[in-house]
Order: sequence, then C-alpha cells, then structure tokens
Amino acid sequence: MRSILVDARPGPAGRNRIETALALARHTGGHVTLVVDTPVDRFVAIDGMGGSLVSAEALRDVMAEDDAFAAAIDAQLARQDVCCDVVRADCPPVDALAAAALLADVVVVPRQDAVAADLPLAIRGPVLAVNDDRPLAFPLGRVAVAWDGGASAAHALRASVPLLATAGAVTVLVIETDPAGFPATDVASYLARHGISAELRPLPRQGSVEATLTAALAADRPDLLVMGAYGHGRLRAFLFGGVTEHFLASPDGPALLLAH
Repeated sequence: MRSILVDARPGPAGRNRIETALALARHTGGHVTLVVDTPVDRFVAIDGMGGSLVSAEALRDVMAEDDAFAAAIDAQLARQDVCCDVVRADCPPVDALAAAALLADVVVVPRQDAVAADLPLAIRGPVLAVNDDRPLAFPLGRVAVAWDGGASAAHALRASVPLLATAGAVTVLVIETDPAGFPATDVASYLARHGISAELRPLPRQGSVEATLTAALAADRPDLLVMGAYGHGRLRAFLFGGVTEHFLASPDGPALLLAH
C-alpha cells in the first residue's frame, strides 16, 4: 500500500486520519495524497420557480478557509519524512475521493461518517475507516478478518494482505451457521502462501451476525477488522440493517478495512 489517499478536514479527527496515513506511508515506503474538499453543491438552493440560488458570499468564505487549511497542511507536510501532496476539490465528498482514488492503493476516511458507508461502493480499492479519537499505528498488533465466503469478503482479504503480513496476530472469524461460498480453510491456505499465519476461529451464532462478531471482537480487541462491505446489497442494509452499517456506526469498534 504505497499510494495512500486521505480525506483531510480541519480538526482533531482529521489530524488523526492524516497521522494514520503518514504512519502507513512510513511503514510501506509510500506516498500520501490529501484531498481537501469544498462541496459547492451545499451552497446551492432551489427556489420555488425551479431556479437555483448560490450563496456566493458564504461559498467564498468557506473556499478561503479551506484554501488556507490546504496551504497550512501542505507547509506542515513539507517538514515530514514522507512524500506528500495536497489536492483541492469542489464536488461532493464521495465523488471527490472516488475521482482521486483511481490509482490509490487505499483511502483513509472517518469510520462514523457517510463517506465510509458510500465510498466502498464507488471505488474498486479498499477503504480504511479509522476512529476519530486515535490514529492507527503500524505494524498492527491484532487483526480480525470477518469471513462469510462471499466476493466482497474475498476482495477485502486480498486488499489487506500488505497489512496482515506485518501484523502481530491474524484471526479469521467464521460464523458456523453462515453458508460459506468459499471455505475458510482455503483462506488459511491463501494467507499461508503470503507468509501469513492465521488462526481460524469458528463462532457459534449468538443472535444476529453482528452480535456474534461483536462478542468475539470484545474479547480480542483487535486494532483492525477486515470485512466485505454490503455483501447482501446496500438497499437491504439500509432497509433492514446489516453488518457493515452496524460496525460503521458502533461508537467503540475497531478501525475497518472495507471493500466491495
């Protein structure tokens, strides 16, 4: 993971994301690109006749603030031991990140944010959704992989190999009653080919899938949970809830590496 993109915003949470991206770049010898976005559409309103109204003064003020933030963070990064650059955008956040992520190996975003929910469906690569209150340190200590045998889980697993290869411990969590399209024993074989030793842990189902996984994570407290995003579709998750939505919303959960 050497091309690292990060959703950069002012404030402590944004600084923690930037620190996570910088730590990952130091670990992999990578490059960090920060996206500072000012979504212009938030300053456009539709009047009663169907026309559009732009709050030009408010837009100018916010653009100036974000330009100043981009310049300040660019100057700070110039003093870091990591190659970095800053890009500006003016479209909705998911669109801005998706456009910049075409050649990114991973995108770092806030976990409890709509961007983390929507971006895995908009890009081909993995999304690293981190907590607002603390950056991730690399190499990781403990990593859990939620395996359900589906294509999204397989995509997330393949994308996570560079992180798993240097982690202290890797556990593959498999709920025993889940119909696995691809057996978990083959997951262990796949990881072993990459020099990764992983523990396979079958979990008796206790209520919902998310409740079963939450209980296992509470016991292990991993730094990162690798999982497929919306294996059963985003609409179903929106209407009925789902594992992805649950862990994105959980206030005290681990960072997530998501892929769809």
